[in-house]
Amino acid sequence: MQISKINQSYIQNNHKYSIPNKFQYKNQNITKNNNTVILNQLNNLSALNAISFKGKHYELGLSSDELKQRSNSNKIATITLLTPDSEEYINLKPGDKQALKHLVKAAYYIGEAELQLDDENNIPFRNYLNKEILKGNPDAKAAMRLFNGQKGIFSKDNKMEEISLAKGLQQSPGRGVYPRDLSTEEFHNILFKMLEEGKIEEIKKILSQRTVVIRNGNELKGIDYADRFKKEFTKAADELIKASLTSTNEDFNDYLVLQAAALKTADPMLDAYADKKWATLQDTPLEFTITRENYEDKMTQTIFKNKKLINALNEHRITPVSKDFLGGRVGIINKQGTEYLLKSKEYLPELAKLMPYNNEYEQIITNNNKQTMVDVDLVDVAGAVGEYRGKITIAENLPNPDKLSFSIGGGRRNVYHRQMRENKALILENYKKLLTPEQSKYITKEASHHFTVGHENAHTLGPHKNEAKLGEYRNILEENKADVAAISFIDKLTELGMYTDEERKGILTTFVMQNFLSAKPDMSVAHRVRQVMQCKYLKDNGVYEILNNGKIYIHTYKVIPTCKKMLKEIIKIQLDGDYKAAKDYVEKNFIWTDDMQYVSDILQKSSEKLNGEVKTPLADYLKTKQ
Repeated sequence: MQISKINQSYIQNNHKYSIPNKFQYKNQNITKNNNTVILNQLNNLSALNAISFKGKHYELGLSSDELKQRSNSNKIATITLLTPDSEEYINLKPGDKQALKHLVKAAYYIGEAELQLDDENNIPFRNYLNKEILKGNPDAKAAMRLFNGQKGIFSKDNKMEEISLAKGLQQSPGRGVYPRDLSTEEFHNILFKMLEEGKIEEIKKILSQRTVVIRNGNELKGIDYADRFKKEFTKAADELIKASLTSTNEDFNDYLVLQAAALKTADPMLDAYADKKWATLQDTPLEFTITRENYEDKMTQTIFKNKKLINALNEHRITPVSKDFLGGRVGIINKQGTEYLLKSKEYLPELAKLMPYNNEYEQIITNNNKQTMVDVDLVDVAGAVGEYRGKITIAENLPNPDKLSFSIGGGRRNVYHRQMRENKALILENYKKLLTPEQSKYITKEASHHFTVGHENAHTLGPHKNEAKLGEYRNILEENKADVAAISFIDKLTELGMYTDEERKGILTTFVMQNFLSAKPDMSVAHRVRQVMQCKYLKDNGVYEILNNGKIYIHTYKVIPTCKKMLKEIIKIQLDGDYKAAKDYVEKNFIWTDDMQYVSDILQKSSEKLNGEVKTPLADYLKTKQ
């Protein structure tokens, strides 16, 4: 018996790529006794992940008073995911409940790998906190709550202030994917030397999006994630296979098998097969994703500032790509929420025609409409997708265009996080207080969600071929594009019946206000930088004004024309792949104005939340089940 529905044409050179038959695992005598052994191992996770301190001595980086303040529940924004008594879980078929248990465990192992990608000190420091907690240290207990919320030692809080839970440690530009002691100058010099010596293939590995870079004598060496995290990836893969044996949806099971194969072998093409299959999933009861995005790597981006080095790499057709950081998402598909998303999908081909310069590049979206969309009730968010660091992910459109799956005809998939967007309710109330009474009524959760859907859909549209050439400005401009494109389409979507006039006003009003932040970000936070840029651009074009009574008034009729103008400018830069133009454009618009500071002061007084956390009661329950 063969895997159903897996398109064997995915497999090029049949003898090169081996996709496991899930029924082979049934022949490996997966018995109750074997499961017991596995579960006993899972009960000793701290031992599995123990890392020698190797002489490192950790101390807490925050004072007792600050730890007590920040860990107080009044100071922490808490998002609670599904509970064991939730209808969504209770109504699942028995096989899907069983599969969900294994998916949660798989996500855990991905989160363990991400902790190491984020910083080499994360797991040793967590071990240190656990030892201190056993000694009865209340400060360590408070620090552990913050560590679990931000999923690591380092974070920005809701006021964009840097937090380091470990004394004397600062986050490295290379995170955990480059040696901590590697300077930018040394990095570039090593690459030059290796180019001169003709070590092209090794440089390609170093600058790959899926390698951890280590020192190798006087040189550097790239180790594929599948090799570097063999222990974690193998355990995650085994759990995915177990889930595929009980899950009730064959398409979903086929994806799990492909994803398991990709985790076990250092071969980007296997990831491509898994991504391609994942992007087709639509009518499945469960959700599982290994998210891979490269927003956090600040070291690879420095290459684009060195014209001599980037030109030398170009001669060898090497394009540096920032490293992927990993997340694990587990959930249950919400059918009602998904119906609304699929309605928006119908209009994507029409919206593609409205994109600036659309005749000068190939759209990802085609007549086949390779875009699936689901609304998800979350069970667990591990790794990058669950990091609460001054923000939390409310939706994702993946895989990104830098992924290999597009070369074999893959599409994209949008996943929306229902519980995450509920967290925005308090923020929206604060925005309402800033507006004039006649406009404040348009700020709603529904309007915010409508805008988010437009933003994620817009990621699918536009040029992507030259994005990597924009270096550290790539993600900023892509997020910028998605925002203003979403607004540029509102009139057309209203005309087509997607929105009522009242909903249209709500989306426009909510969009303008959401660009005001509670604190000034730095250049490292792409999502927040683009909001500052947009806020300034809207002001420069007369979209809003602050009245004498201190209230904000939005000239709604100016919002869409202004966004169309900004969209055209951004698309031109993306199309050309012009690094200098991208740099100039961001620097011109990333200016924190007096208006922004005025609103920031009010927002900070309206909320005392400093940090955040995600609670996962159903996932915690499933981890204990045999």
